[in-house]
Amino acid sequence: MAGSASIVKRLEGLRAQLREHDYRYYVLAQPAIADEEYDRLLRELLDLESAHPDLVTPDSPSQRVGGQPTKEFPTVVHDVPMLSLSNTYNEEEVRDFDRRVGSALGDETYRYVCELKVDGVAVSLVYRDAMLLRGATRGDGTQGDDITQNLKTIRSVPLRLMGKKKGLAEFEVRGEVFMKRDDFRRMNAERELAGEKLFINPRNSAAGTLKLQDPKVVASRPLNFVAYYLRAGSGTLTSHHDNLAILRDLGFPVSRETRICRNVEAVVEYWRDWETRRDSLPYDIDGVVVKVDALRHQERLGTIAKSPRWAIAFKFASRQATTTLKAITLQVGRVGTITPVAELEPVFLGGTTVSRATLHNEDYIKELDIRPGDTVVVEKGGDVIPKVSSVVKEKRKGGTKPFTMPSECPECGSKISRPEGEASTYCENSECSAQLRGRIEHFAHRGAMDIEGLGEAVVDQLAALGYVNNYADLYELHRKRGALIKLDRWGEKSVENLLLAVEKSKERPFGRLLFALGIRHVGTSVAQLIVDRFQSMEALKNATFEELQSVQGIGPRIAESITRFLEDKHNRKIIERLAKSGLTLEEKKKRSTRQTPFTGKTIVLTGTLAAYGREEAKALVEERGGHVSSSVSTKTDFVIVGLDAGSKLDKAKKLGIRTLEEEEFIKLLKSG
Repeated sequence: MAGSASIVKRLEGLRAQLREHDYRYYVLAQPAIADEEYDRLLRELLDLESAHPDLVTPDSPSQRVGGQPTKEFPTVVHDVPMLSLSNTYNEEEVRDFDRRVGSALGDETYRYVCELKVDGVAVSLVYRDAMLLRGATRGDGTQGDDITQNLKTIRSVPLRLMGKKKGLAEFEVRGEVFMKRDDFRRMNAERELAGEKLFINPRNSAAGTLKLQDPKVVASRPLNFVAYYLRAGSGTLTSHHDNLAILRDLGFPVSRETRICRNVEAVVEYWRDWETRRDSLPYDIDGVVVKVDALRHQERLGTIAKSPRWAIAFKFASRQATTTLKAITLQVGRVGTITPVAELEPVFLGGTTVSRATLHNEDYIKELDIRPGDTVVVEKGGDVIPKVSSVVKEKRKGGTKPFTMPSECPECGSKISRPEGEASTYCENSECSAQLRGRIEHFAHRGAMDIEGLGEAVVDQLAALGYVNNYADLYELHRKRGALIKLDRWGEKSVENLLLAVEKSKERPFGRLLFALGIRHVGTSVAQLIVDRFQSMEALKNATFEELQSVQGIGPRIAESITRFLEDKHNRKIIERLAKSGLTLEEKKKRSTRQTPFTGKTIVLTGTLAAYGREEAKALVEERGGHVSSSVSTKTDFVIVGLDAGSKLDKAKKLGIRTLEEEEFIKLLKSG
């Protein structure tokens, strides 16, 4: 009993520490410990909860990592409808709103609370006894989707409140889920490196993420939350402004830019101020929200149709302008994606002068029939960079010609290609100067070759000096040791650490190297599938398109990408240099040569195993001659079932596939 009590005490202590650090980092933006220390505390919590699953609590920070995927979101009926606000874009309409409020309230004195209108997704959170009970989307205002598990992954959403307020046993908080612009850019850059489709803007990314049915994927996305409304059945609440202070005391992130305005002129001044300063924020706003402060006044004013009479959204003017498209040029991205760019007659838009705008891809240009010399409409709404949204064809002059994509890369002159079924065009030359920095950063990434100290700033410096022109050059850096030591802000110790990290990376297995090469659509899982089948780079280079496609999990798009990459003479030369530098270009994993219960079998793991981590269990099966698949099919021989097994177990039962509990699995491992 004493041991059990000490475990419970340690768990409670870890949870309290992690909640405090989450609050300091995600709400106050005042971290108190280093990331490594936070990760150590979280790992200890996860290990203890894994060993004692009966002691896991719904408000534990471990619940933010995401649970099992859901097949569908249950419908939630809102106790009080989530109304939409009436919109206005000019000062006169805001003054009309103020006159209506004044007329309805008569001689009573009233004031407004003005808040920034964050461009995100509205959600509702219900709390009971200081713990998150349920989270839902706005939906149609009357009912929405229960997305509690997804919202739990957002670290600025409290799972347990920091304090308590008398009379608030159960209450509702409404707010906005959003994504910061820098986080959005980084996420899109990572998706580009992985060859995945890019998101359009931060708001669409946030909305799409909340609709995902796998909370683990949601947990990997950089979502934030800001609270703007508190509703409770208690009569102790009197003022919207005071409610925001209560939310802040309870541990919710609340905007610091909120202002009390005692008349409509102050409201207009607040709106004008933020229209000019909106780009200084790290996130997008599309206006301000004006609310009557006193709750008794809100109740008297009531609602009309689907909008409250006591609030209005004072939106910013649309960010559009017309200008002349002087030319269409091509921009080469970090992994060879070639994007058409509009070179514009400079025009003032959204607080900045715009002279370039994206045209997305060849199909987008053809669809809108965009031609050099056209008068075009440029937008800078929620998008991170300006884009050409339409053509004013009435102003088109004679002699303009439709755009055609060239056949060569504008940076290196290599042949460019557009894979079948894709909208983008690519340069396959990994030595292309435009791709240099992005490819080296990816190569050195933790999940790839894990070269510590080779961050963005160091890569930029080495590339600018001409010390690295591709990732094979990294393994020649030791020849420039003396020159590196003399560089600004470097020194002997820094150089030695970098060279040691580069040398240590030679120990990475073939699968990690294959991923590090940056072949489009080849992530870590696909790289391992390839390694399991072909065992060496030489075998992979000699593989036919049909042989690549025959590997389970590799379709025509991935096979074509691998083929194009390995056919490029620049890439083949770099691979040869990597081999001469001593990197691992073949699978060295020792497989059992004798027969075991796993030899030639296809295994699927589902749920959590108490004795082994997922990767450890996979390695044990593969060492005994088995293959671990990520999905159940008719080709599956048996399924290993751990705690909280999900849909894979259901599918196995439906297909009549043999299932093994963890105890049986361990016996088979020992017998093999």
